[in-house]
Amino acid sequence: MTMNFFRGVMGGQPAGPQPTGAETIHKLCDRVASSTLLEDRRDAVRALKSLSKKYRLEVGTQAMDHLVHILQTDRSDSEILGYALDTLYNIICNDEEEEQDESEDENAQKQEEDLGVLFTDKFLGDSENVTLLLTLLEEFDFHVRWPGVKLLTALLKNQCNQVQGVILVSPMGVSRLMDLLADSREVIRNDGLLLLQQLTKGNAAIQKIVAFENAFERLLDIITEEGSSDGGIVVEDCLLLLVNLLKNNSSNQNFFKEGSYIQRMKPWFEVGDDNSGWSAQKVTNLHLMLQLVRVMVSPVNSPGATSSCQKSMYQCGLLQQLCTILMATGVPADILTETINTVSEVIRGSQINQDYFASVNAPSNPPRPAIVVLLMSMVNERQPFVLRCAVLYCFQCFLYKNQKGQGEIVATLLPSTIDANSISAGQLLCGGLFSADSLSNWCAAVALAHALQDNLTQKEQLLRVQLATSLGKPPVSLLQQCTNILSQGDKIDRRGSKVQTRVGLLMLLCTWISNCPIAVTHFLHNQENVPFLTGQISENLGEDERLVQGLCALLLGICIYYNDNSLENYTKEKLKQLIEKRIGKENFVEKLGFVTKHELYSRAAQKPQPVFPSPEQMLFDHEFTKLVKELEGVITKAVHKTSEEEKKEEEVKKTLEQHDSIVIQYKDLIRDQDTQIQELREQVSTLSLNSEQMHNQIIQQQSQIQQHKDQYNILKLKLGKDSQGLSSSQGLSSSQGEGAHVNGLHSEELSQLREEVEELRRQHTLQHTQLSDKDSLINTLRCGAAAQTAEGGAGGSDNTDLLGEVESLRSRVQAQCAEISQLQTERQELIRRAEAVSSAPASSSESSADTVKVSELESRLAAQTTETERLKEECRGLREGHAGLEQQLASAQSTVAIEQTEKTKLQQEVQESKKEQDDLLMLLADQDQKILNLKQRLRDLGETIEDEDELDARDQFGEDDDDDDDEEEDEENND
Repeated sequence: MTMNFFRGVMGGQPAGPQPTGAETIHKLCDRVASSTLLEDRRDAVRALKSLSKKYRLEVGTQAMDHLVHILQTDRSDSEILGYALDTLYNIICNDEEEEQDESEDENAQKQEEDLGVLFTDKFLGDSENVTLLLTLLEEFDFHVRWPGVKLLTALLKNQCNQVQGVILVSPMGVSRLMDLLADSREVIRNDGLLLLQQLTKGNAAIQKIVAFENAFERLLDIITEEGSSDGGIVVEDCLLLLVNLLKNNSSNQNFFKEGSYIQRMKPWFEVGDDNSGWSAQKVTNLHLMLQLVRVMVSPVNSPGATSSCQKSMYQCGLLQQLCTILMATGVPADILTETINTVSEVIRGSQINQDYFASVNAPSNPPRPAIVVLLMSMVNERQPFVLRCAVLYCFQCFLYKNQKGQGEIVATLLPSTIDANSISAGQLLCGGLFSADSLSNWCAAVALAHALQDNLTQKEQLLRVQLATSLGKPPVSLLQQCTNILSQGDKIDRRGSKVQTRVGLLMLLCTWISNCPIAVTHFLHNQENVPFLTGQISENLGEDERLVQGLCALLLGICIYYNDNSLENYTKEKLKQLIEKRIGKENFVEKLGFVTKHELYSRAAQKPQPVFPSPEQMLFDHEFTKLVKELEGVITKAVHKTSEEEKKEEEVKKTLEQHDSIVIQYKDLIRDQDTQIQELREQVSTLSLNSEQMHNQIIQQQSQIQQHKDQYNILKLKLGKDSQGLSSSQGLSSSQGEGAHVNGLHSEELSQLREEVEELRRQHTLQHTQLSDKDSLINTLRCGAAAQTAEGGAGGSDNTDLLGEVESLRSRVQAQCAEISQLQTERQELIRRAEAVSSAPASSSESSADTVKVSELESRLAAQTTETERLKEECRGLREGHAGLEQQLASAQSTVAIEQTEKTKLQQEVQESKKEQDDLLMLLADQDQKILNLKQRLRDLGETIEDEDELDARDQFGEDDDDDDDEEEDEENND
């Protein structure tokens, strides 16, 4: 019955009305929902798949829920899962419809795209559907995994953010997708790359997860396996995914650099001698590889990360390899252009990379520096426009924060370094500056301006450059020649070219004389420059010339702001009076605002690289936009300021400079005292170390004393036993002669022992006297330490610790003295016993042995006493050094406190002075406003109000009349 049904649907139809597509799809959906046999459901889903492309709307509307149910329930049959996934892909994906609709109208194409988004939203209505799809991707069966990858990719294309959110919160969601890169089937691996490209777009969190799933290692391995730049479309897909992972993601960039993956990029750029016949795919791959390098060193990255990547690229030889491509022959133009841009950003702001680039020579005869060869292309109007822009960007990056390179470029223009036999960078720039090509004029002017950027020395050096104009005429300075070209701009035929040339020259002049009073003086010294600028600003010109007017106003404003008043005819005040009379201050400020209001200004201010759709739109430089932003406000204020305000401002500046110099002096003094305090602390730490060493020595001495005490106790016990033995044998008559001999020996030894005891007593008395002196010294130090602690001195805690250590040493020495006294007492007892023993007969050999032991003990005791005396001497020296350190530390602390108080007072005086000046300025401003309001009211009432200049002149005239009257009265009185 089932087969008959499908024959009726798919096979030959009997005579009668044919069912429509919607009716057929409806019957198939019923079959999918109601059939109990797996084969029936599989056949129905296969039929829906075959109809899904032609009847996309009907299948999507009626069958989607049934297909999702199949994915949930029939997990055991891979064939029906594959049919269901393919059907869902056909109704959601827009690719094939786009290909079919190329010949149809745009409305139909848009309708098909909206249909894909509609079905995507329906599928994503339940987020569990995406989780189900991720689970199906774990199936290794090709017929399930491949359509699942394609379906998920289509969902990401239509609703990227929503799908990304579901995958991000799904457990192991990203990890399952990363497993696709390890699939041995290239079709699945390649489509997995496309899936990850869509997944990582604009989502930093997913980008980080993918990167930490070892994506960099896998992608670089695939690129190497596929042949690097000679590989196919797979290499391109890997590179696109790498760009997604790294662009604007500082975490991944740091991970890429720390993983030493930059070093693995070097082999990509190895080119041979014959570079002709590159395939389109190789050009695309190499272009993406260069873009990947630029992502790592982009100016929009953090300066620290960019600098670190630049250093790595130089150390691994990547920069050298890029310079090899730069100087190679036969490289396609677009690859050469992108290589120049890449080298530009690799060397931008990195001194070591810039120095290496300056040393690169082109393989020519004779060899020429790469910079010179590139500049030759920039000023050559036959070169492509994008290539000339790239060379200009490279030159700008070479000079960015590179004062050494700026000096080398300017030096090629100076008379003493010009070599007539070779072409230098300076000669090329001058040639481009004065050529007939307006684009060369602009590029050369901007390049020369970058050689002067933030470098006062080179601005002054460039004033020395002299140019020979024609035979028989004296040379003119480069500054004057630039102004001559400006004033003769009408001789240029094309209007657009005229504006571009003049804008370039004006940007050069503004950069040159800004923050350089000497250059301002040179510029104003030519009597024609100021009238030319005022004439340009005051004219009413068309839209094309408004930018030139704004730049002329900026140049004149720089002449006012950085004027040192060295020229009597062009002081700040006279220039402002000239503006007020011939232009008007409000009109001048309005013309100055033309620069920032220009539409191309904001475009150039966005990023350093000069990117322009056409040569005609090449008007502004990125660094120049920064200069305009910095100067526009200060010039406006400078023009509106009166002479009295300027004088007051100068006085305030001088006062602040004086205060600053005083503060700097005190800072230096405090810094020196901090150094001295640090040295004193080091000395204290050294003394503490010495004290610790002495402490260790005392411990060793104590152990030795303990050993001596043990030996002495043993000897004392032996002597006690010997004395008992001698008492029991007093009645023996045979040993009387020997006893007399022993008595004689003991008498001599006893006399010696008495003398030694007396000597020890004297030493003991002397030690007690010394200890009393040390006690008084320690009490004095303790009082001084207590006073320092009350004052809160910086070294109080250290001094207290050191005093504690000295007190500990003193107590130990006293303990040793007590032990010595005890030993002496015991020794006297031993001598007394020996005298008692000497009256009785005894064995001469045993007595002699005892006497030797006593002598040995006495010698050890004497050595111990000597060592104790040495330790006392060291303690005395330590106390004396500590007392000196305490005096120095107390002096330094008092000096620091006095200077800190004076510094605080000075800072308060500066703040009060600033506040008084601000209040005075506010009062003056309010008074001026009130005067203006009163004048206006008087004018409204019909009163005649005279200007301040006329009143001053009248007052002066009245004073002269008064003087004449006084003289006449004096003459009459004399008569």
